[in-house]
Amino acid sequence: MVAVPMRDGTVLRADVYRPAGQRCPALVFRTPYDRTGLGMYGTFALRAASSGFAVVMQDVRGRGASGGRFAPFVHEREDGYDSIDWVASQPWCDGNVGMFGGSYDGVTQWQAAMSGHPALKAIAPNVTASSYHHGWVYRGGAFQLSFSLGWTLSLAAHNAARDSSVPAEVREALTDASDNLPDSALVLPLDRHPYLDGVASYYREWLEHPGYDEFWERLDVSRAYPEMTVAAFNLGGWYDTFLVGTLANFAGIRAEGPQGVRDRQRLLVGPWPHEGLFSGNPVGSWNFGGRSTGSALDADGLQLRWFDRWLRDGGDAAGDDPPVLLYAMGAGQWRVADSWPLPGTDYQDWYLHSGGRANTLHGDGRLSRDTPGDQPPDSYVYNPRNPVPTLGGALCCSPVHTQGGVYDQRPIEEREDVLVYTSEPLTEPLDVTGPVTAVLHASTSAPDTDWTAKLVDVGPCGYARNITDGILRASHRDPQAGLRPVTPGEVVEYRLDLGATSNVFQPGHRIRVEISSSNFPHFDRNPNTGEPAGRSTEMVSALQNVHHAGLHLSRIVLPVADPEATRPYRTEH
Repeated sequence: MVAVPMRDGTVLRADVYRPAGQRCPALVFRTPYDRTGLGMYGTFALRAASSGFAVVMQDVRGRGASGGRFAPFVHEREDGYDSIDWVASQPWCDGNVGMFGGSYDGVTQWQAAMSGHPALKAIAPNVTASSYHHGWVYRGGAFQLSFSLGWTLSLAAHNAARDSSVPAEVREALTDASDNLPDSALVLPLDRHPYLDGVASYYREWLEHPGYDEFWERLDVSRAYPEMTVAAFNLGGWYDTFLVGTLANFAGIRAEGPQGVRDRQRLLVGPWPHEGLFSGNPVGSWNFGGRSTGSALDADGLQLRWFDRWLRDGGDAAGDDPPVLLYAMGAGQWRVADSWPLPGTDYQDWYLHSGGRANTLHGDGRLSRDTPGDQPPDSYVYNPRNPVPTLGGALCCSPVHTQGGVYDQRPIEEREDVLVYTSEPLTEPLDVTGPVTAVLHASTSAPDTDWTAKLVDVGPCGYARNITDGILRASHRDPQAGLRPVTPGEVVEYRLDLGATSNVFQPGHRIRVEISSSNFPHFDRNPNTGEPAGRSTEMVSALQNVHHAGLHLSRIVLPVADPEATRPYRTEH
């Protein structure tokens, strides 16, 4: 174990694995999850060291053996710079540094990249975010409750267990709250969660900043795209909670980065949940097959080739690899492309239809390319005391309480507060690859509420496979205008970001869209009162109306890929 001093005197601890007797490029792994456990990235670290890299495994500030106090995101830019500076100055390092890792370990990479240290030449961030407001703590203005609370409780319980100044009853309470996450998610108000103030005050701070403001802006990776100088290999999963950020970081630097850096970006997305690069199959209740896994691709080898390219003055043929590698679900095929989003994409409007009774799987909701005629709106009551339960999707990070990935959505579609719109069986394949948007024209009896949408692939047997979903808090409908209540009864257009996907709907399958107002505990429950969700203790029901006729054409916008935009991936790459 070595000591790595920071500029403020705090000492961080690290382990170094390196070839003996030679100067070589270094790869840095900075983590809050215990550097000694190695875990998912241990195999990669040992393989990298045996391939001629020095590998530095470091606990971030306030975690593991490192000093200081852990505050998510806050110190990673400066600590990243200082850590890279220390590594690059060591006699066993040739001055070229890369970074690897996923999730929060990806945060440490992007924040270090924002520091601009000249020794940092390449990174390989896996399943991580771009904006820590939209895509980490919040999404569409809704608080990502199960992740934010579960992650905070887990870290807080771990930190409290090693801190003798924390009373024993607090340590026990934090562990109990983490072990009983479903009950913990019901606690109101959200910003008064027992015991967190003393050991994880950042949780309340997140809730005190529900809108995108200076608190989030200073951490936002996307604001630094024009100044980025690193080559970045972005890895993600279609069912990862941070997918939006993975795609944004790749596309953003390709569009806005310095000219010499734009072509040094790469993207790999598989049919995986948050831990999916390593966990294989099944993904929830669905097995995408052995060829879909990171091990089948040799994802570790692809990353090492990437670091060879950018840290060893040329390297091998990694520079010739196509910049985009995607797994097309439904087709069971890896494909390559030259950009993201795919060029030539046809963004098709698929309209919601009904006779006013689209409630449940057994209602009269239909989905088609035809423009609706004169049709009544669909209505339901959203009761935050009985929210629509989360069933799969892009979740993290509790396989016990919030299981991500694919599940049959029919139990959800039996609820009266879920509107269901289904197409006729397709007669030919429909390749939906790209960002998905739902456009709702809706009214509510409340001054604030939520709207949710989900894209589903329905097989001939009826299995309803969730593809992607999203949420929008009504008061956050226009982030540029700040938080604004709605006028009860007024029809408003809402644009819901459903993330992105690559899924081929096969002949005989149906396209389905679910509309509702909750997805709990993935997201917090909107109390419908207009109060800030973090401080609310009261909840009221709201009458919701979804309009789909005349000037109010509610629809889902599907990105239908140009067949020429992708080509099959050859494993010899």
